[in-house]
Amino acid sequence: MSGPMALEPGGTEGDTLSLRLAQDPLPRGRVAADRTLPLRRPRWGADRTLTLRQPRWGADHAAVDSLAADLADRIGPAVHSYEVAALLESEGLTAEVIQERYGHPNLFSLATALYERVPRSFPEPAPPADPWQPDHIRCALRGALFALPGLAYLLTAPLWHADRAVSVLIVAGLVSWAWGQALGHRAFLRMTTGRREAGRTLLKGAPLGAVAATAAGAVVAGSGPAVLAAGAQSVYLATAGVLLVLGGERLLLAALTPLIAGATVLPWWEPGAVLRAGLPLLSLLGAVAAAGWALRSALSGSAAPGAPRPPLLRSLPYGLFGLAAGALVLLTGREQPYAVIVLTVSMGPAEWLLYRYRGLSVKALRATATPAAFQVRSAGILALCLGAYLLPLLPAALLTDTEPAPLLLLAAALWTALLLQAFGLAWPPAGVCLAAAAGAGALTVFAGPSDTGVLALSCGAAALCLLGYVLRLLGRPAPHA
Repeated sequence: MSGPMALEPGGTEGDTLSLRLAQDPLPRGRVAADRTLPLRRPRWGADRTLTLRQPRWGADHAAVDSLAADLADRIGPAVHSYEVAALLESEGLTAEVIQERYGHPNLFSLATALYERVPRSFPEPAPPADPWQPDHIRCALRGALFALPGLAYLLTAPLWHADRAVSVLIVAGLVSWAWGQALGHRAFLRMTTGRREAGRTLLKGAPLGAVAATAAGAVVAGSGPAVLAAGAQSVYLATAGVLLVLGGERLLLAALTPLIAGATVLPWWEPGAVLRAGLPLLSLLGAVAAAGWALRSALSGSAAPGAPRPPLLRSLPYGLFGLAAGALVLLTGREQPYAVIVLTVSMGPAEWLLYRYRGLSVKALRATATPAAFQVRSAGILALCLGAYLLPLLPAALLTDTEPAPLLLLAAALWTALLLQAFGLAWPPAGVCLAAAAGAGALTVFAGPSDTGVLALSCGAAALCLLGYVLRLLGRPAPHA
C-alpha cells in the first residue's frame, strides 16, 4: 500500500460512488478526466422513483448521557476514545443501534462523545496480599512450647537434687541450644529444596546433637541421676527442634499433656516418686514418637535430583548466636530466675513481630517514592515493633519481682539479633552477642553475681550496636524488595 488508510469511516472519499475504469488506451481526442464512469439511476418512471433516506444523525443526548452513566466505571480509566469503542463493541452495540438509539453516525463518533462526557479516573489497583502474614495461632503456640518443658524440673527436682547439679543442665542446655540453632538453620536451607532433604538433615543431626549435649553434661556431672536428667533434657530439645522445624507444634503440645497435668496438681497433691518420674518420661517418649512420625512423613516425599548441599559454615554463626543467647539468658537467670520464664514466653510474640516488621516494611516500600522517605518510615516501623515487644515485658517484670532494666535490654538485643538473622545477616548479631556474653561473664566473675548492672551494661551495649546496624542496613529499600 502506497498511502495511509483512514481509521474512521465517513471521509470525503465516500461522498460519491463511482467505478474506476481499467487503464485502457484512450481514444484519440478524449481527455483524462473522462476516465470515470458515473453510476446512473435506472429509468423507472414517475411512480417508481428511487429515494435515498438520509440517516438521522442528530445525537440523542439523553440516551448518550444514560449510556455514559452506566459505563462510567469502565470509561473513566480509558486513555483514548478507541478504548471506549472497543468497550462498546464488546457490549454488542451494532451500527443500527448506534444510529437509531443514540443518533450517531458510527461507533467511533459515539465513543468520542462518551469519552468526552466521562471524566478521567484511574483507580488504584487492589492491594496485593501480605507475603509476610504471620500465623497467629502458631506464634502463640510456639511461645508456650518454649516455656512448658520447664515444668519437668518442678516434677523431677526432688529425685536428683537439682539444686546441687544444676551446672550439668546448664552445660548440656548450652550445647543443645547452640546445636539446635545451627541444625535448624541448615534444615530450613534444605527445606528450599524439599521436605525430604530437610528431613534427612534432621534425622542425621538431631541424634548427634543429643549425644553431644549429654556428653558435655556428663563431663561436669557428679552423679548418675544428674547424667540421666541431662540426657533426657538433651533428647527432648533435639526432638522438639525437629517438630518445630517441620511444623509439628500441635503434636509437641499433645506430647507434653502428661507433664502439664502432673505439674498442675502439684500445689494440691503430692504425686509421689513414680508419677514424678513417670509423667515426664511419658511426655519425652511422646515427643520422640511425634518427631519420628514427622520425620517419616517428610522422608516419604520425592527426592530432588542433583540438589546442591549448602556448606556447613553457613550455619556456624547461627550456632554461635544460640550459644551466646543461652549464656546471656542463664546469666540473667542466676539471680532472677523468673526473668528467664518471662523471656521464654515472649519468644512467641517476638516471632510474630518479626513477621509484622517484614510485612510493614513491604507496605512502606510500595508507599514511598524516595530512599530518604523509606528510611524515615522504616525507622518508625522498627520503633513500633520493638516497642510493642518490650512494653508488655515491663509489667511482667514488675509482677515477678524482676529487675526490669537487664530483662528489657536483653530482650531488645535478642529481638534485633533475630531480626537481622531473618534477613540472612548472621555474623554481625553472632559477634555482638558473643562479645556481650563474654563481657558479662568476665565482669560477673570480678564484680559478683549479684551485680545486675554488669549484665545491663553488656546487654545495653549489644542492643545499641544491633539497633544501629538495623537502621543502617534495613533502612534501605534493597533488602525488602
